Amino acid sequence: MPSQRRIDLVFESVKRLLRMGATPNLLNLLLKQHPADLAQIFTELGEKDRHTAFNIIVERNSKLAMEAVSELGAEAGAELLSLRSADDIARLAQEIPSDDAAALIDQLPDELSAAVLELIKPKPGGGVSDLLEYEEQTAGRLMNPNVFALSEDLTAGEAITALQTSRDVEMVFYLYVVDARRHLVGVVSLRRLLLVAPGTPLKRIMTTEVYSARVDTDQEEVAKQVASYNLLALPITDPENKLVGLITVDDVIDVIKEEATEDALRLAGVSADERASTPWFEAFRKRCPWLLINLATAFLAAWVVGRFQATITVAVGLAVYMPIVAGMGGNAATQTLAVIVRSIALGELSWANGWDALLKEVTVSLGNGIVNGAIGALAVGVFSGDWVLAGILCLAMIINLIVAATAGTLIPLGLRAAGIDPALASTVFITTFTDVFGFFSFLGLGTLFLRFLHHSG
Repeated sequence: MPSQRRIDLVFESVKRLLRMGATPNLLNLLLKQHPADLAQIFTELGEKDRHTAFNIIVERNSKLAMEAVSELGAEAGAELLSLRSADDIARLAQEIPSDDAAALIDQLPDELSAAVLELIKPKPGGGVSDLLEYEEQTAGRLMNPNVFALSEDLTAGEAITALQTSRDVEMVFYLYVVDARRHLVGVVSLRRLLLVAPGTPLKRIMTTEVYSARVDTDQEEVAKQVASYNLLALPITDPENKLVGLITVDDVIDVIKEEATEDALRLAGVSADERASTPWFEAFRKRCPWLLINLATAFLAAWVVGRFQATITVAVGLAVYMPIVAGMGGNAATQTLAVIVRSIALGELSWANGWDALLKEVTVSLGNGIVNGAIGALAVGVFSGDWVLAGILCLAMIINLIVAATAGTLIPLGLRAAGIDPALASTVFITTFTDVFGFFSFLGLGTLFLRFLHHSG
């Protein structure tokens, strides 16, 4: 049975059992689910039913319940925990890795979060309170501080024994080697460790060129490094190159999803932390400034149209078809912007190597302008009988699509070079360019060929 179909059936059963109040049957069903599936079920349940289901699982299997909360995400998971006492949350936080616990606690109301942190006992090698000392969206905040490390003075046999007797080891595909002061000096694969003679020193078999990141590295850079080098895990070091944590590929997948969501929201002029459950006033406060900026740019486009009022009065057909040129430019710019912003986010594109991308986008837009302009011109010529107007539409569309490609490429690259998030600010500027140049090119050409157009009266 397909996974999604199975989850849908479980969800329907959970809702039915909740309505019936059949707690034993509900508990039996929930305990059989994977944490990720439970998280999806929690998401689809209403607030009251979600808390009820979570409370039922917590009483029987707190570890499973907290693993599901971790899969749910920090903000939604914190909301699920927020009605519980600080003592209860502190106890439950011990059931999941420190990095997941830190993310959840950071999203709790300030007073509750502080109370929980006071109660949590620091774990060996670092704990939740230590992780929260690092800046948000950095490797330090994302890492798991409970990283397994081997002394460079051990032999392969001693390393295997140490591994067998260790507990709560998150990742053993790579075994990191440290010196007496815990400086990261090498890495050994598990396969390599098992194939050599037990008496072989780790110094002889370890690789000294280790991919790593510092605690202050942006999480997006961490994700790029893991993806670029096909890593399952990345060791994290402090400024003195001491091994302090580990980021695994599952954490990186969450980062990629988060960054992709942020970019999608920002391209629409929406704050990256807004959710469907965000209070209306907070959503209004975050969206309104961008709409006001759009309003200002709309007046600029209106001013351009106003400069050609006399032309429009004589040839009303220009007013009828003018939105087509601006609209097509906006759509083309959105396509270019999506490609360019994604390439920038993946580290594939910068101001230095952006000229090839610009040439390609302009070429694509020229082709699209010719094809769409010709079709649009044919439609205008057939319906209006004014083939001069049709030709103006075609030429203006070609011009505006080239402007759209140029702006859609250079604006995000320029913003990136200036240290501004291109996903956040590009849309406003590009809309201005395509509207202004769309109206200017179409009405300007209309003014130039006014005596050849069909007049309104």
